[in-house]
Amino acid sequence: MIRLLVLLPLLASLLPAQPPAAPQPLPLWAGEAPGALGSQDEDRPTITPYVVSPARATGTAVIVCPGGGYQHLSMVNEGSQIAQWLNSLGVTAFVLKYRLGPRYHHPIELGDAQRALRTVRAHAADYHIQPDRIGIMGFSAGGHLASTAGTHFDAGNPSAPDPVDRASSRPDFLVLCYAVISFGPFAHLGSEHMLLGDHPDPALVENLSNELQVTPQTPPTFLFHTTTDATVPVENSVLFYSALRKAGVPAELHIYERGPHGVGLATTDEALSSWPARLADWLRIHGLLNAAAK
Repeated sequence: MIRLLVLLPLLASLLPAQPPAAPQPLPLWAGEAPGALGSQDEDRPTITPYVVSPARATGTAVIVCPGGGYQHLSMVNEGSQIAQWLNSLGVTAFVLKYRLGPRYHHPIELGDAQRALRTVRAHAADYHIQPDRIGIMGFSAGGHLASTAGTHFDAGNPSAPDPVDRASSRPDFLVLCYAVISFGPFAHLGSEHMLLGDHPDPALVENLSNELQVTPQTPPTFLFHTTTDATVPVENSVLFYSALRKAGVPAELHIYERGPHGVGLATTDEALSSWPARLADWLRIHGLLNAAAK
């Protein structure tokens, strides 16, 4: 019996370690989401937190908006993989599952993104992040959602009964990756149709052409795109960068000569796979990878 008791800890140490539990999605509203058309999964917007341990945390957080033309979501390539990469920098990430067309149209998607920003800001202390270090990152149509959040925001409602609604919806920085931004001549028509439906009001189309909505209050922005993107023309990023420059907003744009749409981290492309390192450099020079003061 004594020998068995001695051996048990040794045997336990030889067993394979249990993998960490997968992050679980959290609903953005405790009850039914505003404007919900049902109670199915597609009617329930969520954020999935990928939290960095306090010992490694920089105090920075990013809400990640996967792309998919506003009709589906690339939750791995432009979601969980991106979140895990951000974690490697000490950045906590939240992957947003927002509602989609043709079932939902604007302003539902923007409302989901704004609620995600307010939620993370309201619970910043719980996640060991700073409330003024919360950015939003989007890919393709998710980039349109992120750029909309960065050009259409408010300071929150201080008298709201829900504490989350008292928080600002302004992101502190934007990261836009081969993003849909304009609904002008360089629009991705599929995204525009899914978001706005048939025959949208021209004023609404202009309002959601986000290169036209940039002001000096638009957050600092990092963009990357490829010249050969055959799905979302590179002019989307160029126009937004030009508007940021005109407004005096700090911005950095990387245009790669070659590369298809939807590459995510582009791990198999020797040249394009360098874009995450360029983003890390940009975050670093903006002081977003320095550990926040305790």
